[in-house]
Amino acid sequence: MHKQAPVANNKPSPSSRHAGGLLRRFCRNTGGNIAVSFAMVMLPIVAVVGCALDYAQANRIKTKLQSAADAASVASVSSKSAGYLAASAMLTNGPVPAGVAEANKIFNGNASTITGYNGLSETSTVTKTGPTLASSVTFTAQVPVMFLKVMGWQTLTVTGTSSANSSLPLYLDFYLMLDVSGSMGLPSTNSEQTRLAAINPDNFVQYPTGCTLACHFTPQNSACTDSGTQQYPTNNYCMGYAYTRVSQSALTSLVSMKSTKSAPKQVPGLPTSMVSGLPASLNTDPTWGMSAVSSCPTPGTDSCIQLRADAVGYAVNQLFSTANATEKVASQFRIGLYPFIQNLYAYFPLTSAIDGSATNPSTINYAAANLASQLDTNTNGNLGSGGTHIDTAFSTMNSTIVSVGNGSSAVNTLPYVFLITDGAQDPQIKGVNSGPWSGSNHATVIDPTSICASLKNRGIIVSVLYIPYAPIQNPNPSFANDEDDAANNNIPSIPPSLQSCASSGYFYTANTPADITTALNAMFNHALVTAHITN
Repeated sequence: MHKQAPVANNKPSPSSRHAGGLLRRFCRNTGGNIAVSFAMVMLPIVAVVGCALDYAQANRIKTKLQSAADAASVASVSSKSAGYLAASAMLTNGPVPAGVAEANKIFNGNASTITGYNGLSETSTVTKTGPTLASSVTFTAQVPVMFLKVMGWQTLTVTGTSSANSSLPLYLDFYLMLDVSGSMGLPSTNSEQTRLAAINPDNFVQYPTGCTLACHFTPQNSACTDSGTQQYPTNNYCMGYAYTRVSQSALTSLVSMKSTKSAPKQVPGLPTSMVSGLPASLNTDPTWGMSAVSSCPTPGTDSCIQLRADAVGYAVNQLFSTANATEKVASQFRIGLYPFIQNLYAYFPLTSAIDGSATNPSTINYAAANLASQLDTNTNGNLGSGGTHIDTAFSTMNSTIVSVGNGSSAVNTLPYVFLITDGAQDPQIKGVNSGPWSGSNHATVIDPTSICASLKNRGIIVSVLYIPYAPIQNPNPSFANDEDDAANNNIPSIPPSLQSCASSGYFYTANTPADITTALNAMFNHALVTAHITN
């Protein structure tokens, strides 16, 4: 059998393959170049990262210091701050040291809790300009660096500024022009008119169902007589007003009694006592004495019959309460009462003391509560008598307001005029005490162009509260040249004339005693808003 020779194996052995691989890898290996290149690339990367860390630290410090500056600038002009109070009392523009001291104190106090900086400097300014208080807080600090030192830097400088401003409380004067002519002596509501008509003895021949207008004079003996005009003897006095000041149940009991010596309808001397020393006892007789109230803030009570002037007086006192609650600095608001009939006069001149007691005769609060005492008495020479002379009142008010400021200080006050009226202009005049009547007694309306423009042209806001002229119940065409119907027919023309008189947006209407209070407060708040927008 023939055997074939073995064929030689040409594949390399495992050991030779390993050695060859090592050789080839060695020949291809460039690891040394990579290391060098990586080192060269990493240097700028490390520098950039280091710089970023230094800058990030500086920004963190700046943010904290900026927050301290923001807190200082805002707090130094806040409404309760020392700077705000000091600026409010300043009479001129300029820097406010108390505000600067407060800003510095707040900034430094907050900055002291922050670490990582040195060389801090700070500058604050607080300045009053008109009704605006502005503050500015600027700071500079040095933040040490680490990585940037290789580039020659030792610190980074951080700076910042914070500004804030606020509106200072404006000093406002409110001149209240209060209509106290005869029609404001009408009862405040229809139901109050009905109550007065049921008990009023005045002008009974002309008004057998009870008089509510043209019989509203405060007690005096020139308009009412016993010669066939009164329902029963009154010693020649008009009793309508006096009867609205006493207990209605007690009065009804008195006048309903038979005319006997022991219990007459009119106790001897009663009207005289009623008109002497109000609000003292109306009668010193212990049996028939009735204590009169000096004001009547609420309709429908037994103690009195509320007149329109009573309702206005009550609302004015509520206005005082609103002003006191709104006041941000002492003496910010001054209010004065200026009633008018034939003339306008300072019943209680401008005062900032508006938080007194309504029972203290020395206060404006008492004067407001007793506004009905200013109703057409035919004896008050300051007011005159007869008609409603709104034109004269505006002329006098224009002279009363000497200057018009911007409200930035107590000597630069911004004036507002509040006209509170039923709007019936009546040109008639009554002589004081027993003087004669003159002029037409037919109601008309004002000419706003000639009457109100003088104030508005000076930049004075005229705010008007219209108390609608309630139609007179039971008019008598044959009495006083039919003044009742003339008054009723004039009513539709009143609102447009008053609206034209008022500054734009400042016309208000109040139909009830509660509405009067609400409207007066709205007028006050409207004035505050407008004053800040204007200034």
